[in-house]
Amino acid sequence: MASDLLSNSSTNSSATETSNLEIPQRNLVPAASHSRYADSWNYLWIALMISLSKEPSLARAEESTSVAPIQLELELAEDYRSASVPRCIEPDRKLNFRPVIGILSHPGDGASGRLNNASNASYIAASYVKFVESAGSRVIPLIYNEPPEVLYEKLNMVNGILLTGGRAKSGLYYETVKVIFKKVLEKNDAGDHFPLYAICLGLELLTMIISKDTDILEEFDATDQASTLDFVRNSSIEGTVFQRFPSDLLKKLSTDCLVMQNHHYGISPGKLLANPYLSSFFKVLTTSTDRDNEVYVSTVQARNYPITAFQWHPEKNAFEWGLSTIPHSDDAIQVTQHVANFFVSEARKSLNRPSAREVLDNLIYNHSPTYCGRAGRGYDEVYIFT
Repeated sequence: MASDLLSNSSTNSSATETSNLEIPQRNLVPAASHSRYADSWNYLWIALMISLSKEPSLARAEESTSVAPIQLELELAEDYRSASVPRCIEPDRKLNFRPVIGILSHPGDGASGRLNNASNASYIAASYVKFVESAGSRVIPLIYNEPPEVLYEKLNMVNGILLTGGRAKSGLYYETVKVIFKKVLEKNDAGDHFPLYAICLGLELLTMIISKDTDILEEFDATDQASTLDFVRNSSIEGTVFQRFPSDLLKKLSTDCLVMQNHHYGISPGKLLANPYLSSFFKVLTTSTDRDNEVYVSTVQARNYPITAFQWHPEKNAFEWGLSTIPHSDDAIQVTQHVANFFVSEARKSLNRPSAREVLDNLIYNHSPTYCGRAGRGYDEVYIFT
């Protein structure tokens, strides 16, 4: 195109003599064509400027999207740090948060000699151990026929006593319970809050000891029986084992069979109240009814000591499975837990602080339980001592 334009320009110059000046080659582009190139360049320039103007904003957008989450994480981390500042309330120094319960062993092996028929054998059903452990306590076994000096040493290592169920009501076992009961009273009288739980046989033995009458017990038909608890009218539960029970659970205790009975003997309310020793020592909290519709005392609380006795078995609901009559419902398990919690909460008030070494050397962890649940009756596990 450029050569054609130059040729035309040369021919025209010879014909028109308007100018003899040589036209520079850069100006040989026609005006229309020049306009088109200028417009194209302007479009390119505008597009370039738009592109350049967008890049900072895109960069800022990318920066904002990448910085915002980081900033948010930093702010959240700061919030977590400020929220995690420890604000724990200092534990009450008057309480013992490492309580130990002494559980008295019972003559025999818990299985009529099938597990161990040694004449000096004694046992503790593992359900009693689990019962107090579930509330935050450890256990030291008190062997009923060990030398008295050893028994006394152990009594100085514990913060409360549990007397179990069983059958023995005479001989060395009865005398050992008398000694332990006396020590419990002495410790409390000396200012140490030292609780005692007596379950089934335990209540029966205390009834005999306090009344000073070994023949005071009556016969009842309440073996392997789930039952209710009937609360004594106008009797306050404040300060008793029932004080922390939810109101709906207290009502269910009177209407639903949430507790396990397993005894041949007991004492009627009339006979207990007629005995001045018993009536002055205990207040009756609940009664229950056997299969013959006979009423017996099922829960008592000492008037002036942290001593509670049950004719029923609070430990069985959660930890024994050999009998189909044992209640295992949610409500029944709550009963077990509340009873255990109250006992251990009382033990935490004990002033006794034995050395850690003494406790560790005597804990029931030094012994192994024997599984006996395959028989489908009796206890699921027992600790046997010989």
